[in-house]
Amino acid sequence: MKRQAVTLALGSALVLSACGANANSDDGGAAGGEEATDTLTVAYSEGGTTLDPAIASDVTSDTFVLAAYDQLVTYARTEVDGQYEADTSQIEPMLAESWDVSEGDTRYTFHLREGVTFQDGSDLTAEDVDATFDYIASSSNAAFLYGMAGIEDVQALDEYTVQIDLTAPNHLFLQILPMYSFSIINMDLVEENGGTDWLAANTAGSGPYTVDSWDPASEAVLTRNDDYWGEAPALRQVTMKFIGEASNRVQLLQNGEVDVALEVPPKDVESLAAVDGVTIDSRASNKILYFGMNTAIEPFDDPLVRQAISYAIPYENLISDVMMGQASPMTSSVASSTPGWTDAGYEYSHDLDTARELLAEAGYPDGFEFDFTLGSGFQDWADDAVLIQAELAEIGVTMNIENMARPQFLDALATGEVQSYISRWTSFVNDPGYHLGLLLTAEGTSNYVNYDNDEVNALWEQAATEPDADVRADLYGQMQEIITTEAPWAYLYEYNIVVAHRDGVEGYTSYPDGIIRFFQMSRS
Repeated sequence: MKRQAVTLALGSALVLSACGANANSDDGGAAGGEEATDTLTVAYSEGGTTLDPAIASDVTSDTFVLAAYDQLVTYARTEVDGQYEADTSQIEPMLAESWDVSEGDTRYTFHLREGVTFQDGSDLTAEDVDATFDYIASSSNAAFLYGMAGIEDVQALDEYTVQIDLTAPNHLFLQILPMYSFSIINMDLVEENGGTDWLAANTAGSGPYTVDSWDPASEAVLTRNDDYWGEAPALRQVTMKFIGEASNRVQLLQNGEVDVALEVPPKDVESLAAVDGVTIDSRASNKILYFGMNTAIEPFDDPLVRQAISYAIPYENLISDVMMGQASPMTSSVASSTPGWTDAGYEYSHDLDTARELLAEAGYPDGFEFDFTLGSGFQDWADDAVLIQAELAEIGVTMNIENMARPQFLDALATGEVQSYISRWTSFVNDPGYHLGLLLTAEGTSNYVNYDNDEVNALWEQAATEPDADVRADLYGQMQEIITTEAPWAYLYEYNIVVAHRDGVEGYTSYPDGIIRFFQMSRS
């Protein structure tokens, strides 16, 4: 039996040299003599943390998963004005070629494709789906999504039929299933290798690519799965280079040493667009940036203080001076492209007089001092923090900036004890229920500001099982208005997603999750 394993060796010279050979061979990558059209080299800002679908939570790790695994269903893809974008409201077959829904919308019966094999050559059957969902339900990360989808029970009815029962009708169920977290895993192979810890550095999927090597400090090499059940990807090999410094990613693209660069700094967009052979793809997105204030820690336990901070932020300067116009105003806890978005309750502007009045009303006429934790890795965060710090000083508020490396920053957020911070968020499912449930309900796994409002929690619970889309939109609108008024976040901006690539790179598709699907891409 052929077994697909990934070499993971942080700082290992062996892995580094192997990756380098693959990336710079005569027929691979963007660099070198005669350029191949079946390879792609992409510059990422981070190297990822895991290959486990149920644990992955960063864009690079998620990219690995969507390359090496398949899901039961997937999102539709459309072309608008010559550009591809995902239509997450439309669900299409993937491993399941069809499905039936019971009266009452609480039982889904999926009919799997026959003849699909995992990358080790074993058949993919309903038992694998059942075992995968058991693992998801017990995992530390994906279990919350399992509950959000309303899944009660999963059964393999026969070799190629899976029945999934829900606790109640749930409009998010089919929206969540295409996510990387619900990738179907060869759990027999996992058990043969000692259990699920093995998945952190190895793959057990049926996807279009194998992960041949991965060093988070350097690069990863993906190779086309020539036994893939679906349409064969055009790209034979993808090299993912991990370049933390944004200017280096830009330089590599300009020199033709990479084909695609992600996380392009706003200050470089205009100059890159003028480079011969480079195309800039800049689109509005549902990626947001917010200033979080921990409602469980004084003085941010007082909504008046949080409102005061919201009035002190120089919103226009952040968009014009930091983002160079590659962002737009954010006026709700969900992005403006989200169905059901409303700016009801939003009254904030850069108004230091109102901020001072609110501080005095809250009992802080002379201001106060607080700690702000700045995670590394994103220049706009650092620039925003300096501008906000200066404005807060104008109202007597001292903001002590503590710099923290990104891994430690993420760990610190998870404790729920960070007093204030800046963070960005992309809702992989473009629905307010998914977004608000994770971020701003009491049980949300990413509710790092400890926001807990009984009415908001109840509205979310009600909307989760409401079948009428208009009624749901009203419920989510009420949630947004309450949250905006109570201001656990100050809304900074909505990002444009900027991807820069060499001419001839085709098929890039913009998804809400920001993850590139390499099997959809090609080069000419």
